[in-house]
Amino acid sequence: MGHAGMAATVVRYLRSVGAPGSGPGSAAYEPESAVLPRPDLRAVGEDERAPVGPAEFRTVLGHFASGVTVVTAPPGEDEGEGEGEYGPAGFACQSFASLSLDPPLVVFMVGRTSTSWPRIARAGVFCVNVLGAGQGELCRRFAVSGADKFAGVSHSPAPATGSPLLDGVSAWIDCRIHAVHTGGDHLIVVGRVEALGAVGDEGPLLFHRGRFGRLAEDG
Repeated sequence: MGHAGMAATVVRYLRSVGAPGSGPGSAAYEPESAVLPRPDLRAVGEDERAPVGPAEFRTVLGHFASGVTVVTAPPGEDEGEGEGEYGPAGFACQSFASLSLDPPLVVFMVGRTSTSWPRIARAGVFCVNVLGAGQGELCRRFAVSGADKFAGVSHSPAPATGSPLLDGVSAWIDCRIHAVHTGGDHLIVVGRVEALGAVGDEGPLLFHRGRFGRLAEDG
């Protein structure tokens, strides 16, 4: 499947399986015409200079420090593809935030070319694992592509969705996919929170200007 139609395909899939909040009259419902992305990821013409270059964009936005998460989804079974079962999915994600208190919603952003996203979309659920200050190596493991990211990583099923809840994380948020929107070369995934918890008192793992860091101790 080409990534240009990914968002529309996800929304159609969620409707077909009766995902919560995906039908007409719900807050997550969008007419099909509203979710179809542009056929090209570019937002400017080939003969038009983009207002900001990618390198400058990354450098400047890198000054904004963020926390780090790993978004996971449970294993499943391919339907009609002849590939049988597949393992759990997961990827390192900085672009995560709370969105709404009532109902409880969170949001993360994922690249439209991500190899983990199609399996998360097929599962219809995910768990956000908030990494602690000492989990930089775990983040690096889930930032690579094409490897067995879960090899040697201890985890248990999250209570509501069965998505992998990684051992030692600071907090976790267990969700069902509520809506998917396009945003340039990324998808904006809204999740409805089904369960959550804070595990420990360790400070957060921070990412700033290409490096990991942690909060300084008071005093």
